[in-house]
Amino acid sequence: MNPETNYAKTDDGVYIAYQALGEGPIDIVWQFEWIGNVDTIWEFRPYAEWFRGLASFSRLILHDRRGTGVSSRNVDPPNLETRVADLRAVLDAVDVDRAVLGGALEGGAPNVLFAATVPERVHSVIWWYPAPRTTRAPDYPFGASHEFLDQAQQDTIDHWGADAYDIGDMYAFGSKMDSIPWGWLSRQTTTPDIAAEMGRIYDETDVRGAMSAIPAPVLLMARERDREALEYLATLLHQPQIRLFPGENTLKIDEQPAVLDAIRAFIGIEPAAPELDTVLSTVLFTDVVGSTEKQARLGDRRYRDLIEQHHAIVRDALERWRGQEAGTAGDGFYTTFDGPARAIRCALEIERRVRDLGIEVRAGVHTGECELIDGQIGGLTVSIGARVAAHADPNEVLVSQTVKDLVAGSGFSFEDAGQHELKGVPDRWRLYRVMA
Repeated sequence: MNPETNYAKTDDGVYIAYQALGEGPIDIVWQFEWIGNVDTIWEFRPYAEWFRGLASFSRLILHDRRGTGVSSRNVDPPNLETRVADLRAVLDAVDVDRAVLGGALEGGAPNVLFAATVPERVHSVIWWYPAPRTTRAPDYPFGASHEFLDQAQQDTIDHWGADAYDIGDMYAFGSKMDSIPWGWLSRQTTTPDIAAEMGRIYDETDVRGAMSAIPAPVLLMARERDREALEYLATLLHQPQIRLFPGENTLKIDEQPAVLDAIRAFIGIEPAAPELDTVLSTVLFTDVVGSTEKQARLGDRRYRDLIEQHHAIVRDALERWRGQEAGTAGDGFYTTFDGPARAIRCALEIERRVRDLGIEVRAGVHTGECELIDGQIGGLTVSIGARVAAHADPNEVLVSQTVKDLVAGSGFSFEDAGQHELKGVPDRWRLYRVMA
């Protein structure tokens, strides 16, 4: 018997299909890495044996990301922030307080952001073939070339859903023993246009900036040949564990007993809930341009009325985009968000609406690990956010590189605003101007 499929409804009205099987004692949420459909995945022996193996010592929770499988299809492909929100909806629906988050390749990316932003709900993280970004870079030689990724995108568009479509050689969940009909399974996942867009989103995503904010233990698994890459990723984490397996080819699900044993050993002892003193957060700073001159021109009473209208607009936008007011200083706001895309949308709304008051604002957005000081967000990330805002021109929203990397697929376009020295902050920082 295959598990029963149920639906979790998100705040924006999307239905996320999920399944739960197993008795525990611990909850494991496993993300499909690329191809997946909670109903049809059980038709294939490698998948069925792998997931039932996990469920033999846990309650296993699977779900189809929006736009795929039997989740809502008539929606845009999800960006990273949306996938985190959808995961939270599934955990709420299954009544999971604290879970192990597992995934392979790009399936681990939303787990990173979730574990960094909602650490109190994460027991630990398992990442099979961790891929925080796909594209090779000077500081990340382990990624693929642009030429390879462009060809992979074209192959997806040309062959997705066709019988000849075969990614088994590079797919961690492929099998050396069974011939999985990737074409048929890909059709059950989504359509070629959505598949190509999901690939584009991930090729533009880099979650390394969020990894240092994960307080939970993280298990990184791959082949011995991948040691250098995993040792590098371990330097970005607070509690890394590396498990390497012998062999030259991609580690396949056929070798699942060894992988399952590694996972059992990793989660076998219940770690104490972390005493949270840091959390990944997005900070947004806004302030009114030329406020002193405007106050001198209007007089104190008229200017006070104007600023009260400005504050009302800002607070209304914060409520709409789920931001938290952390402080005000005269005509400036310091606010926090659990997702960078919402912070950008909030900043754009504020900038647009206050124009009707004859006011111009500048805004800066940064995402990073923040200290929790008496329950309030603080630390260097906050200072960086303020410095980013200080470099913005009137009616301009500037963001850091980290923010740009985390909002791929959110519909924004950016213009390179160059490298800048941020007062009191080490190094030079590349900033980007939000264009849409």
